[in-house]
Amino acid sequence: MSEKILVCVAWPYANGSLHTGQIVGAYLPADIFARYHRARGNSVLMVSGSDQHGTPVTVRAEAEGLSPEKVAARFHQEFLEAWQRLGITFDLFTTTGTEHHARATHDIFLRLLERGHIYKDTMLLPYCPQDKRFLPDRYIEGTCPHCDYDGARGDQCDNCGRTLNAPDLLSPRCKICGATPEWREEEHFFLRLSAFNDKLKEWVSPQTHWRKAVLNWTMGILNEGLQDRAITRDINWGVPIPLEGYDSKRIYVWFEAVIGYLSASQEWAERSGKPEHWREYWLDPSTRSYYFIGKDNIPFHTLIWPAMLMGYSEGDEKYNLPYDVPANQFQTVHGSKASTSRRLAVWVSDFLSRYDPDALRYYLSVNMPETSDADFSWGDFVRRNNDELVATWGNLVNRVLSFTYRNFDRVVPTPGEMTAADSALLSRAEQAIAEAGENIGLCRFRAGLESAMAVAREANRYVEENAPWHLIKEDRERCATVLYTAIGVISGLKIALYPYLPFSCQQLHAYLGSEGPVDAAGWRLVIPQAGQPLAEPKPLFKKLDPAIVEEEEARLGQ
Repeated sequence: MSEKILVCVAWPYANGSLHTGQIVGAYLPADIFARYHRARGNSVLMVSGSDQHGTPVTVRAEAEGLSPEKVAARFHQEFLEAWQRLGITFDLFTTTGTEHHARATHDIFLRLLERGHIYKDTMLLPYCPQDKRFLPDRYIEGTCPHCDYDGARGDQCDNCGRTLNAPDLLSPRCKICGATPEWREEEHFFLRLSAFNDKLKEWVSPQTHWRKAVLNWTMGILNEGLQDRAITRDINWGVPIPLEGYDSKRIYVWFEAVIGYLSASQEWAERSGKPEHWREYWLDPSTRSYYFIGKDNIPFHTLIWPAMLMGYSEGDEKYNLPYDVPANQFQTVHGSKASTSRRLAVWVSDFLSRYDPDALRYYLSVNMPETSDADFSWGDFVRRNNDELVATWGNLVNRVLSFTYRNFDRVVPTPGEMTAADSALLSRAEQAIAEAGENIGLCRFRAGLESAMAVAREANRYVEENAPWHLIKEDRERCATVLYTAIGVISGLKIALYPYLPFSCQQLHAYLGSEGPVDAAGWRLVIPQAGQPLAEPKPLFKKLDPAIVEEEEARLGQ
């Protein structure tokens, strides 16, 4: 029976180019997951968009002397091009600047206000006497009171991941001019998070299928006790407050950005010509929703957004809370967290100007930071590309299909009697599809990839042991059987590897004489029939010169 799967993916700030840390943190795992479920025949909705209201956008805009609109539009277009080149298959990638988003944000704000979950209060805010303005959270930096990191921001510490308020910072300074801020009292709206602490704890406690780091971090915050949090700021860039008298304030980005998952779903439904279709993914309790994010965003998706949904739901119209939040750890570069602001990253557009997307998808998948931080190494990238992608999987495909194409009239050969070893290998291919699917479904992406690559190694040994290049002269029928078996295994691995390597698997699909998309036949082993015409194969992957390592290392930080 078909399932409904909602895939929500973190909203990147439209203030800089995408880097591989962002891709491996959220976008690639989400795409692997969505591709698998679509192949299974499940109904999938995958949404996200550019976060154009974050203060990182205004910081960049001021530095460039441009309007935030122009900066956000430029990077949004760049994101769209990156998704296409990387094969990231959103059903809708929109922005927080749409009418849909403003309408949904206003609706949630007003309902929570009406129910007392939002209230007005005063707070001390940093004011820069030199720039003569209040400083939003990203405009103030200082030392984290929890881990002593000196680059903490007024909303969060990237080093320890704690959410912060600007007054928490030690030795605060204005990010723009470096001046020490004054503290002035100002009225703002607050989300009454403290009222949801017990409800959230009751909901979170049974989520044993969550990753341990996600569950432990969330429960740790709940055990400390949630604090109410201001949801408006003195800034003129963002979603307006839907009340009179607050023209100089905006709804703050951390509150409205998570609403984007809902507003994007509503926009998708309207664009699809079925305006109410989004309800199936948000109100049907059988739907499972997954939120793919980096570890620095865990509290917003396991605590704040669920609290907002709890407060917004009414009567029988209960909004689905996240089924899973498979947050990845960080990708590091030379041991430091990849950073847009510090230019320490491997930039996606730069990478794709020289290398193929499946090479990147493979390396990021096999080195995915699911349980701990993982370092991007150009040396390791070249090694894995050459030793695993080219020499193991690519070599299996190329030598089997090339040999068959040349020696069996360019068609899948007719097998003779199958041996126990032949049947066992085909069974392993079928098992690899099942194991890869199970692991992907559980958000264990490294394990899913290994399930397939292990069988690729077995198939290489099978080909070596049976040596069709000798059999062709001695026993043509046995040679045909060996090649038929190897082609069947390759066809099976094409399915298991498709979520990870969509471009090369589609290319392989054509080499095997098949038409249409790879996943059209479903998540199952389909062995090409004897006599099926083959297309002339070419190598799926490129071997890389180790000399590129030094060249690429020199580009880091540029």
